[in-house]
Amino acid sequence: MDLAKQAQIVDSIHDTLNDFVGQRLKVRANMGRSKIVENEGTLMQVHPQLFILEMDRKRGRTARQSYQYVDVLTGMVELSQNGEPLFQPFVPEEGDVFSDMMDEPLEESVLA
Repeated sequence: MDLAKQAQIVDSIHDTLNDFVGQRLKVRANMGRSKIVENEGTLMQVHPQLFILEMDRKRGRTARQSYQYVDVLTGMVELSQNGEPLFQPFVPEEGDVFSDMMDEPLEESVLA
């Protein structure tokens, strides 16, 4: 996927989320090292590079968490409302990307 297409998709994610400001969303974020965090909160603000959700915590407390649109693009952050995902995957599954490469035999090289 070229850079212009990525920028266009990020803009469309921004525009879509702008319509959801003030609404409750569920977030599933891959934090790396097999750590996946799921929270529910209210979309508070939408900025040019990131968006901010206010999460509900114990004892009536709230916490704010920011996410980048690029993370939604790459699938590291998934957003849903009422069990329905807001966005379909933008990046093809790993198997689809490398399927053509896996069919070709690997060349062996000898280090001298």
